Amino acid sequence: MTHKVEKFEDLVAWQKARVLTKEIYTATRKGALRRDYGLSGQMQRASVSMMSNVAEGFERGKRGEFHQFLSIAKGSCAETRSLLYVAFDCEYLEQSEFDRLMSLAQEEARIIGGLRAAVERQRDSNR
Repeated sequence: MTHKVEKFEDLVAWQKARVLTKEIYTATRKGALRRDYGLSGQMQRASVSMMSNVAEGFERGKRGEFHQFLSIAKGSCAETRSLLYVAFDCEYLEQSEFDRLMSLAQEEARIIGGLRAAVERQRDSNR
């Protein structure tokens, strides 16, 4: 049974981005990473950007704009993953924490990509 998505909070892509963003904030407030203001701040901004772009694109109400904002969100997800490598390489994250966060980020990338493809199909069928 599917339900109509009426608000951005109904989107699995936004829900998962919210979880990932919370986890990024938690990770960046611990250990030596919390003292690396540049890296921790950029990790936070990238994850917030992902979450916010899903919401903003949905609220625009047009398929073309939603697709564009999902592309930006997917880019922010890639940035988040890239920054996780930096944090791991600088030994701010243990292997298990890195793996957990990376798994969440990879899942989010797949979800955003799938949603973007569905929006693209809907957009193109309406032309």
